Amino acid sequence: MRRLTAVLAALALAFSLGTAAAHHAQAATVGATGPIVGYQGLCLDDRSALTTNYNPVQVYTCNGTNAQQWTLESNNSLEVLGKCLDVYAAGTANGSTVDLYDCNGTGAQTWVPQSNGELLNPESGRCLDDTGWGGAGTQVQIWDCADTANQQWALPSGTTTGNTPNLGPNVYVFNTSMSTTTIQSEINQVYATQQSNQFGTQRYALMFEPGTYNVNVPVGFYTEVLGLGQNPTQTVITGGGIHADAAWSGGNATTNFWRGVENITNDPSSGSTEWAVSQADPMRRVQIDGNMVLDDDTSGNNSSNWSSGGFISDSVVTGNVNSGTQQQFIMRNDQLGSWTGSNWNMVFVGDTGVPGQSFPNPPDTTVNQTPTVDEKPYMYVDSSGNWNVFVPSTRTSSQGVSWANGNTPGTSLPLSDFYIATPSSTVSQINAALAAGQDLLFTPGVYQINGTINVTNPDTVVLGLGIATLVSNGGNTILSTADVNGIRIAGILFDAGTTNTNTLIQIGPAGSSASHASDPTVLSDVFARIGGDIAGKATQTLVVNSNNVIGDDLWLWRADHGNGGTYGWTTNTAANGMIVNGANVTMYGLAVEHYQAVQVQWNGNGGADYFYQSEMPYDPPNQSSWMNGSTDGYPSINVANSVTAFQAYGLGVYCNFDVNPSVIAANALTSPSSSGVQWHDMVTISLGGKGTIQHVINGQGVTVSSSNEKADVTSYN
Repeated sequence: MRRLTAVLAALALAFSLGTAAAHHAQAATVGATGPIVGYQGLCLDDRSALTTNYNPVQVYTCNGTNAQQWTLESNNSLEVLGKCLDVYAAGTANGSTVDLYDCNGTGAQTWVPQSNGELLNPESGRCLDDTGWGGAGTQVQIWDCADTANQQWALPSGTTTGNTPNLGPNVYVFNTSMSTTTIQSEINQVYATQQSNQFGTQRYALMFEPGTYNVNVPVGFYTEVLGLGQNPTQTVITGGGIHADAAWSGGNATTNFWRGVENITNDPSSGSTEWAVSQADPMRRVQIDGNMVLDDDTSGNNSSNWSSGGFISDSVVTGNVNSGTQQQFIMRNDQLGSWTGSNWNMVFVGDTGVPGQSFPNPPDTTVNQTPTVDEKPYMYVDSSGNWNVFVPSTRTSSQGVSWANGNTPGTSLPLSDFYIATPSSTVSQINAALAAGQDLLFTPGVYQINGTINVTNPDTVVLGLGIATLVSNGGNTILSTADVNGIRIAGILFDAGTTNTNTLIQIGPAGSSASHASDPTVLSDVFARIGGDIAGKATQTLVVNSNNVIGDDLWLWRADHGNGGTYGWTTNTAANGMIVNGANVTMYGLAVEHYQAVQVQWNGNGGADYFYQSEMPYDPPNQSSWMNGSTDGYPSINVANSVTAFQAYGLGVYCNFDVNPSVIAANALTSPSSSGVQWHDMVTISLGGKGTIQHVINGQGVTVSSSNEKADVTSYN
């Protein structure tokens, strides 16, 4: 783990760690040799590998050559090719260049690692700086220490080589050479911050290099636990294992949001994994050894330990999965030993070891094969210590996990292909990198986005770590794509700002018409939030104009609770969650909740949705405030009358009109009546009998209200 620990004492550093011990920085091991990695994943480099005095030191693409193999000496000098990193002419002013010079032990060659990743030159009181946030070939300088991304450097730790990235202070990278005590302490510190931090600004990623770790890993808000092997079996957590409970809320997991686990094996000594979560809590590429329970079974609450909605994909559970109190859940391309339990609607797509089709008694919806999907891109470290992002290939008519026969098919991208963004990165810097053909990695944090991020090149990967959160400032669309092939957007929470945004996320410009059937754009673990943390506003959250787009685990949420003053009928205003204009768009694990008009408007032909969960808005003050023309309320999904082909499987729509229980919705779902438009396995619920949904779809299905809280319709066309 590249972290400042007690080893720094051996360096005789004359500064105090203070509170920095609670934050991830870099390792600083005397004698360790390897690359020093900075902004944009570029390496500190002796230009042209020359050893003449005054030869410039630059940032350059990491290439593993001797010109990038730096050794941290006991006197805090940094040596390469027998020479030392040196401030030219012992300068102390801002902008003094840094070059190579005979090692002499002077102040111009002293570089003290700081807890935030900076390298301080005490002689000048300034920090090593990537000049002007420059690209490859830019000579470095010293500048006032500013805790910015262009002053953060990952030093060689002695445990990995290659293009080791600087992923900022909120990424913890563990390896098996570290003591279990140290690893457990770091995990505990993160969880102590994140256990109940539902609307906080902290974001974390806990990364485990391949190996076996005997640790306890509770997963709190805005925390990702990631294995760094090529496949999940290379990284194993034993002991207490990885788990999520709802002790912070008395065992009620219905607000356990925004966390995730990927690419790892969980083998707890108890033989059972507790994963008590609701929306925006993906588990992907995980092997669970033993059994699994999907509600809180450890906090002592056995009467109101509810959980509502979840997503597990491309995973193996060797034992039994017990759904417990889960109201709805989707398993996609998983391999299970067995499954127990059902409440309102359990959806299985492309799975093995799961119940057969039986909705509504019990309410299991089973689709044997997944028509088409691309698994989410993931990070891994190869056998040479090089960091990469792996982009899985498209799967069609699939069943079971992508790694059943070894490594997942796909393409490996070196991390040097990525612009590594931090919360201090500007939209202009991000767009310049994207326009130049780079991919984009958001390190954990909250990003204030002033402008629109434009993804214009085909096959661009935009990947977030630690539930990276992008906030719209000034009413701008946060992210917009061109109508091109193969864009991958994954692991990001999009947050509406206090100035209304017309469209928060746009996939393809209006009028997009190209076919992307052979290389679709894929949205994996893409979440959006209107209100809750701040009083956000957005007319439309996600507009899909391109054809053949795949959505895989989306939660679009107008907040029904949160920080004071951030939610309410006239506060966090939002009409529509998703507008689908593109043809042949497919969604897996779609949840859209509390929007004030039609929550999903589906205009494109040939679409499909597998699993849908939606609560109508809680807060219409009266019926007149929530009218669709002359019709009471709005349907959660409306399929346009022009659509002739559409499929939907496993849908649940709930009402909880707690502000005014007399409010009525005429239909949960509306669509044309056509042989090509087919609906399968629908349920409506009046939660606690607060409010009325008169029909499930197009006047079909019985009313749910205080006198009858549940209704089912098995099919409609």
